Amino acid sequence: MTSNRKPVAPAEPNDDAGLVHNYFDAPVAAQYDDPADPMFDPGLLDRTTAFLAEQAEGGPALEFAIGTGRVALPLAARGITVSGIEYSPAMVALLRAKAGGDDLPVTIGDMATTRLPGSFALVYLVFNSLPNLVTQERQVACFRNAAAHLRPGGRFVLEIGVPIVQHVPIGQTMHVFDRGARHVGIDEIDVVTQQMWSHHYSFDVSGESAGPSYRLDSVPFRYVWPSELDLMAQLAGLEKVGRWADWERHEFTATSTSHVSVWRRPG
Repeated sequence: MTSNRKPVAPAEPNDDAGLVHNYFDAPVAAQYDDPADPMFDPGLLDRTTAFLAEQAEGGPALEFAIGTGRVALPLAARGITVSGIEYSPAMVALLRAKAGGDDLPVTIGDMATTRLPGSFALVYLVFNSLPNLVTQERQVACFRNAAAHLRPGGRFVLEIGVPIVQHVPIGQTMHVFDRGARHVGIDEIDVVTQQMWSHHYSFDVSGESAGPSYRLDSVPFRYVWPSELDLMAQLAGLEKVGRWADWERHEFTATSTSHVSVWRRPG
């Protein structure tokens, strides 16, 4: 769904005990905050938080899948009161270790079902986190949970990639989205179920590793089309405000690789 895929939020499916599997535990969390990664670019974060602060209109905000606070902390620095829901305690531990991290109320829970008291002017979910809910039912539940947290007139903002399926030849199920000396990323796609798996092959090229020369991490997703998102919003009682190609509100077109969409709770 994007050329810069990293695990960003708790994913499914359920394990044998009926619990959602945590693909973002300590080993993944430990390597998540990479200053060299474009998603940590200060310019991008400035544009992101400027957009979100405008949508919040000074009111409190709730981030689903708050992670290590990549967006929440600079948004709070703009004067917005930010709370969060996050499935991975390891990600939250990294958030708490940062300056200002202890000031953000964070609840460990599932962004599709965890309900916080009170209401918010803004609920937001960024960087391709929704597809970590790997069924349509769970994604609809996430929209309904966002709507339940919004006060009348409040807004739900979603940043998500456009499915790469249109770039994959008919019958092909594998797509290489990253290839380098230390990492090879391959998306495995099932167009019947809209399920996909991102396979990450991380290589040790230092020659100092005493174990295997590479590590494989596979994370499941369910890709979702923009029109399907609008229907999910409608089922949750939200109305569409707009859709743009990026945080700077460039036009969303047939060649856009991702989008920022906004829906509003009427009232």
